Amino acid sequence: MGVPAFFRWLSRKYPSIIVNCVEEKAKECNGVKVPIDTSKPNPNEVEFDNLYLDMNGIIHPCTHPEDKPAPKNEDEMMVAIFEYIDRIFNIVRPRRLLYMAIDGVAPRAKMNQQRSRRFRASKEGMEAAEEKQKIRQEILAKGGFLPPEEVKERFDSNCITPGTEFMDNLAKCLRYYIADRLNSDPGWQNLTVILSDASAPGEGEHKIMDYIRRQRAQPNHDPNTHHCLCGADADLIMLGLATHEPNFTIIREEFKPNKPKPCALCNQMGHEVKDCQGLPREKQGKHDQFADTLPISEQEFIFIRLCVLREYLERELTMASLPFTFDFERSVDDWVFMCFFVGNDFLPHLPSLEIREGAIDRLVNIYKNVVHKTGGYLTESGFVNLQRVQMIMLAVGEVEDSIFKKRKDDDDNFKRRQKEKRKRLKRDQPSFIPGGQFSPQALGNRSSPQAICNPRQAAFEMRMHDRQNSTTSPFSNTNMPPNGSPSPGGGIKRKPEDSDSEPEPEDNIRLWETGWKQRYYKNKFDVDASDEKFRRKVVQSYVEGLCWVLRYYYQGCASWNWYYPFHYAPFASDFEGIADMPSDFEKGSKPFKPLEQLMGVFPAASGNFLPPTWRKLMTDPESSIIDFYPEDFAIDLNGKKYAWQGVALLPFVDERRLRAALEEVYPDLTPEESRRNSLGGDVLFVGKHHPLCDFIVEQYKTKNTEPVDIPPELCHGIQGKLTLNDNAVLPDQVVESPVPMLRDLTQNSAVSISFKDPQFAEDFVFKATVLPGAKKPAPVLKPGDWEKTNNDGRPWRPQLGFNRDRKPVHLDQSAFRTLGHTMPRDRGMPGMYPNAVPLGAYGSPYARPLMAGQQQIPKLLSNLRPQESWRGPTPLFQQTPQRTAGATPLLAWNRMLQSQNQFQPAQYQGLGPMGYPQRPEDRMDRGRQICLLYLLGPPQCV
Repeated sequence: MGVPAFFRWLSRKYPSIIVNCVEEKAKECNGVKVPIDTSKPNPNEVEFDNLYLDMNGIIHPCTHPEDKPAPKNEDEMMVAIFEYIDRIFNIVRPRRLLYMAIDGVAPRAKMNQQRSRRFRASKEGMEAAEEKQKIRQEILAKGGFLPPEEVKERFDSNCITPGTEFMDNLAKCLRYYIADRLNSDPGWQNLTVILSDASAPGEGEHKIMDYIRRQRAQPNHDPNTHHCLCGADADLIMLGLATHEPNFTIIREEFKPNKPKPCALCNQMGHEVKDCQGLPREKQGKHDQFADTLPISEQEFIFIRLCVLREYLERELTMASLPFTFDFERSVDDWVFMCFFVGNDFLPHLPSLEIREGAIDRLVNIYKNVVHKTGGYLTESGFVNLQRVQMIMLAVGEVEDSIFKKRKDDDDNFKRRQKEKRKRLKRDQPSFIPGGQFSPQALGNRSSPQAICNPRQAAFEMRMHDRQNSTTSPFSNTNMPPNGSPSPGGGIKRKPEDSDSEPEPEDNIRLWETGWKQRYYKNKFDVDASDEKFRRKVVQSYVEGLCWVLRYYYQGCASWNWYYPFHYAPFASDFEGIADMPSDFEKGSKPFKPLEQLMGVFPAASGNFLPPTWRKLMTDPESSIIDFYPEDFAIDLNGKKYAWQGVALLPFVDERRLRAALEEVYPDLTPEESRRNSLGGDVLFVGKHHPLCDFIVEQYKTKNTEPVDIPPELCHGIQGKLTLNDNAVLPDQVVESPVPMLRDLTQNSAVSISFKDPQFAEDFVFKATVLPGAKKPAPVLKPGDWEKTNNDGRPWRPQLGFNRDRKPVHLDQSAFRTLGHTMPRDRGMPGMYPNAVPLGAYGSPYARPLMAGQQQIPKLLSNLRPQESWRGPTPLFQQTPQRTAGATPLLAWNRMLQSQNQFQPAQYQGLGPMGYPQRPEDRMDRGRQICLLYLLGPPQCV
């Protein structure tokens, strides 16, 4: 979703929603990689039922990665996608369903954002190529060394759009991949796999949500199904909350900023293209065997537990003394709705609401103050009460002026601090600081040591810097300019790059000054603020957008044709009189066809993915729609600093003009292009061990052309319609590999068939509530008061990961003595291990004197007792997983004391070795060790 920094804000405000994934790594035996058995229990100590893959979040990083070399061709891209899915499957290990959803044709409201992204990507790609070529020529002209330029076509990521040959080939490859895994992987044996490729209309994540909504409405649905959704978009969190499923988890890549990237010119690390000097590459290894290896670390994954987020929200949104019954599920829906005001994929955010300025917290506080007057909640099952929303918006409008002034003050204070920081660093900096890979790093900044690349370049820079310092005139303080003549002012003119102030984009709006609303509408909409009719038109379109977005999240697409027809949003203070505005949408609207969408979102530079006659409409000056495809366009920073944060001022596509122009070129389509231009559906796959396999095979044998219902008892309660597929995967038939480097499946036993979700009437309303029979997950967060408990009468204990019964690791008696012996600490420092010899060891002041003829054995464990008496508790990795339902868990302090008493012999309790009483300070040291264990142990407060 178009909410920059939303996940960062969410994870900082609610930190316990994040859990690091535990991933089992493949092992090698005699150089052969042994595949992981995904049928074994999940190493994360949780079993997931359904795994949903938002495939576009997988396709993009696999086809054009940022932190490693890009695949050389399309075949390598497909293999990279297969490996990525395997890795996600290994972490999650679903037991019932795997749902793969690729973005199909999107609603018109989303196409505007897709159009902006693709035009920007094309423009930035061409500008980067021109800049790269310019720098390359400058370096070669100076005698620099650069590797020969690779003659390969730049991968245009715009091809990851429905209707292109790339997406059609991807669907074929995924069908092969699914059949291969169903035949060979034991973890896939009883799995139902559904593939919704780019031919099925709808965004990938919303196709997944539509499936969940329709299955929840079936009588055979399990209300305690544990869902796991893979994707990096922030709107997945909103969509997961909107399902009201108690067990919903999101898996995504862990974001790590400032990853090292190789120079695009010389392929060396440590500098960017603009800083490249064209120096020869240093040999990597004795025989240059590491020349093509980059110092990259494998991407890690995290879980986002929405059940814990619901706990946080329940504490934050609970309100007392309401004039109506408090319903937590309704308040969650209102929270999701309020998040739309700070931005989404379909509407620009309000000017006064910035998530970095705590906009969501401000909205929640206003909501809790105003909800007593509204008489109820803002939303219900995806439908908005505009009269109540108006009260919230006008309350925000009352503080808009103060928000703008505070934003200006904060910005000025930040610039002042940055200026002082630059001056301080410039004053205190040493004569030379190595840059790039040799630059000083703060402790703990680097996750792993990086390989040194091209040290010769750094040494050359150091020598040149020393040479310049040594040849500097002793009269360097006379302020002589480079030409040797003094400047008129008596000093050297300061270069622009040495200036303490950075160039700022001109802001003609000045929201912090009086008259900001008039200037805003004049500059952004080219109308006077006094034009009430136009302002109401903008507000009405925005209100329609809010209703459309909420309906899209809770009920599905209300209209495929609606879109917000402006580049900017109104002010919150303009939301007057919205209670009587209509919020209904036309029924029966249809999505664009794939090639029609390409014409609506592609720039002319990406026209090679279209048929020749269609492509000509983008470039021919005589084309009736040539104005839809400008070669250059303006980007309004809109108060931001970077271009990617600005607004691309592109003309909106007129659907009627577009369809009229395409009618003339439709006859030119080939049969293959016509097939790619048609809308498709989902395909269901099962293996031979699945209970549904025989039922599907029987449909093909009888050649039943009528849709049949899925027997829910054969498919984990999944319901829908099945119809025969023309390009089906059938048992005992060869499945040809679309990737030349992969083998054909000559002994196939999987089967596929077309699948369609259960259908409902157009006016059917999916209830946004927790289903009957759903069990609320056990609480994870710490109670508000330590002495009180909300855990069924049991003392509260922190939960580590997903498993509530995980036993924290603790030390036994011998480990305490080893720590006390090996950690040299001052004896008198509280809380530290004392610098004392272990009890009974050689050299102890309490040790028994040696008898005549007895040898000294200076060993730490010279007084070992029989092995069994020293054995501590079974290690965690050797214990069999078990649930202790009903058992009272011990706090970490009590478990530790219990383990101390269990493994401490009688003579050690109160007595020193050989029966001598312990000194008081020895007992105090033992207590310090116990306290340190408690402080440093695994339990952590969440």
